[in-house]
Amino acid sequence: MGDLAFISEFPEQASWLEISQAAFVHNVSVFRNAVESQILLGCVLKGNAYGHGFMPCLEILHGYVDLIFVISPVDAFKIRKYEKENDLTQKRVIVLGVITAEEAVRCARKVIEVVVGDEEWKQYIPILKQSEKGTGNSYRPLKAHIHIDTGLGREGFTLDNLTKKIDFLTKCTELIHIQGVMSHFSNTEDVTEQEYAFEQMAKLNEAFDIIEKKFSLNYSLEKHFAQSAASLVIPRSRYDLVRVGISMYGLWPSIETKLSAKVVLNVLPKLMPVLSWKCKSQSIKTVISGSYIGYGCTFRADRDLRTALLPVGYYDGYPRLISNKGYVLVNGLRCKILGRVMMNHIIVDVTEATGDETSVVATLIGSDGKESVSAENLAEWAQTINYEIVTRIGSHLKRLVID
Repeated sequence: MGDLAFISEFPEQASWLEISQAAFVHNVSVFRNAVESQILLGCVLKGNAYGHGFMPCLEILHGYVDLIFVISPVDAFKIRKYEKENDLTQKRVIVLGVITAEEAVRCARKVIEVVVGDEEWKQYIPILKQSEKGTGNSYRPLKAHIHIDTGLGREGFTLDNLTKKIDFLTKCTELIHIQGVMSHFSNTEDVTEQEYAFEQMAKLNEAFDIIEKKFSLNYSLEKHFAQSAASLVIPRSRYDLVRVGISMYGLWPSIETKLSAKVVLNVLPKLMPVLSWKCKSQSIKTVISGSYIGYGCTFRADRDLRTALLPVGYYDGYPRLISNKGYVLVNGLRCKILGRVMMNHIIVDVTEATGDETSVVATLIGSDGKESVSAENLAEWAQTINYEIVTRIGSHLKRLVID
């Protein structure tokens, strides 16, 4: 569907996102080819699928990955509802974030896996026990992954006195089935030398051995650590499964990861950005030399200009720090943002990009002809990271799946 056709179909949309199914499928294949065949491939759909839209991304990826990771049990329940409504085989779903005791009960019933990373879970045991009553042999234990804090300082049990800390879990194995042991890297994206990552892996391996000994299980525990960066640049961190986040959406975690991947894999994987952000102009006008543009009079025209008013601003997630230094694309040319990014508008210089048009479509992120503006470009202008750029794009904007 062309841009103007989309605008006609959804006239209320000032700006919208285009989500490329082909790019998604390509990125899945990049990771399938990069990791060993026996390793399970998981996709992380947290943060509204990194700003790309939870449901559109779920619908695309469900048939291509082995596991789905979410931050909220609410999203996990959405997945089960989607599967039921579309008569799909259930995928393994793992909730990475905090949940309540009541949500834990519901997760057990819907075969949704959770992460246990602190002793607060002791308080959940009586509620899980109560939910077991009356179910007879139909009760399903809650599948859980023990989170180990190996050096991020965030969630998870630390190694000191680990045996004592997890003792309560050994006393409720009929309620909580330990599925795996996991951790999260602290610094794989920001460096090319991975000494700290190796220290973290050693701690996870130590914790894994402690847990195996403590539980005396008659089955194999899963071990997982690798996110996007580690999946590509630290092969021995892949263990049993990988949790691919931002790179599944075609974005590199950092330039350091990109450089390291080329060295480790002997070829630079081609990730394809999934998201484009477009906006139809509200009006086009001529601004005479000497006129000020935008709040605060931060830009003054030094010549006559043709400007386009675009109905998109920081309310929609377009960063205010891009004021007076960012660009958008119009008719295959870069057009500078003039003045401050406003709550609902930006003004751009389309003098060279337009003739007598009364309306144009601007590309805020994506490609137009031979030019492109990436999430990384916006991140550089806004002094932040590409993660923040895409996850802050407003959830109110229409996500349109293409190709």
